[in-house]
Amino acid sequence: MEGDVGPGDARRALGHLVEAVLASRGEANAVFDILAVLQSEDQEEIQEAVHACSRLFGALLARGELFVGPLPSEEMVLTGSRGATLKYKVWMRHRYQSCCNRLGELLAHPSFQVKELALSTLMKFVQLEGEHPLEQPKWEGNYLFPHQLFRLVVGGLLSPEEDRSLLLSQFREYLEHDDIRYHTMQAASDTVARATDGRPEVPLAFWNNAFMLLSSVSLPRQEGTLSSFYVKHTELSDKWKVVHLKEHRKAFQQMWLRFLKHQLPLRVCKKVLVIMHDSILPHLAQPSLMIDFLTRAYDIGGAVSLLALNGLFILIHKHNLEYPDFYRKLYGLLDPSVFHVKYRARFFHLADLFLSSSHLPAYLVAAFAKRLARLALTAPPEALLMVLPFICNLLRRHPACRVLVHRPRGPELDADPYDPTEEDPAQSRALESSLWELQALQQHYHPEVSKAASAINQALSVPEVSIAPLLEVTAFEIFERDLKKKGPESVPLEFIPARGLLGRREDLCAQHFTLS
Repeated sequence: MEGDVGPGDARRALGHLVEAVLASRGEANAVFDILAVLQSEDQEEIQEAVHACSRLFGALLARGELFVGPLPSEEMVLTGSRGATLKYKVWMRHRYQSCCNRLGELLAHPSFQVKELALSTLMKFVQLEGEHPLEQPKWEGNYLFPHQLFRLVVGGLLSPEEDRSLLLSQFREYLEHDDIRYHTMQAASDTVARATDGRPEVPLAFWNNAFMLLSSVSLPRQEGTLSSFYVKHTELSDKWKVVHLKEHRKAFQQMWLRFLKHQLPLRVCKKVLVIMHDSILPHLAQPSLMIDFLTRAYDIGGAVSLLALNGLFILIHKHNLEYPDFYRKLYGLLDPSVFHVKYRARFFHLADLFLSSSHLPAYLVAAFAKRLARLALTAPPEALLMVLPFICNLLRRHPACRVLVHRPRGPELDADPYDPTEEDPAQSRALESSLWELQALQQHYHPEVSKAASAINQALSVPEVSIAPLLEVTAFEIFERDLKKKGPESVPLEFIPARGLLGRREDLCAQHFTLS
């Protein structure tokens, strides 16, 4: 349209064109004028054109004026001896396809308002195509869904060029519908599987967009028939896969497995591991298939290994997974950085669960207790308040390890048999050593740490001390707690009251100095 035409004029002009096309097939060429505005560079004109296309093609779909079946080429139909009605429907179906392709391109428009409008219009077309299919059913009662159009939508959301998080957050409302969720999983699975096709390196933006979409898919936890459909049907058939939660679980599993088979960036890998135990594993048809990804992550080391522990814990305890050298690798995770990582609380919670079995050999438990005690010498107070009760709980669970605090004729410190550099806990000789580190910590500058370390001076109580309230303790909380402590009301400093700035009259300072 002309540059001096305002938004109101553009709206009225497009409205007249839509009414003309819908009123008479003889005015069908006006569709080209509408699609031309859709190519405009002006944001407001594009929005008006999208509204016009939504109204026009929405009405044509509802009236059944688009060709149904495999779409033949436009030239072949128009030059042939087909009827005028068929030619019109094929021609208009091609215009509808051009409109959808342009809307797909607008998902990358700089303006978020245009992106959002394009997405909502495409989803409207998905709903209308589902209710008025553009393909012939293969048999009576066949389930039809506009897969090609919907893949265009999902492909636009999984952009490799830019972050689509805002648009994906808008798309989440559609995932509440069972059919949209099911087909999203299928379309995302295919898109992710082809992510590396013809690309030496996949951009980080694609992995971030893919993770946000995949993590937005949440399956119901209760078994039953699914009936919340975005595309309305007069009757749901039990033969359709889309109505069974079992099929949703299969699609969910395939989607994540295809995503995780790639070499993901480290930050995306961490995000996956954070939600693995709660949002992924419970919904998989075969959770044990995640073992390859979790073991690879566990072998990376550092914070990634700490995060992988949660998923491994579920597979080991609930799905009878056998993991060789698990405790040796867990022992290797204990280094000074474990007290400073973001996921410290989660790590010690899981470590406490892994070491809770009374069937663990004494040498193994002693190695963990000794390694933690050695690391405690340089740990911050907030970590010590959790680690010291942790060590004492290990001694409570395993009486054979109490020799570590009852060895009066143990070796001198410079002859400690424990080898902190040994990676195998069985070869560390921890059971031959003692927890002299706890006695050293009894002289710690912080009174609460000193008190916690003094617990070994008395017989350990039978019930364990819960470390759950101590896992999230921070230095700020300790500082605030110390500030709120009330000391003695008055502290006597001098039994003879001072008189004047220089003290008493007979004071030596008062004899030689005076204030003028």
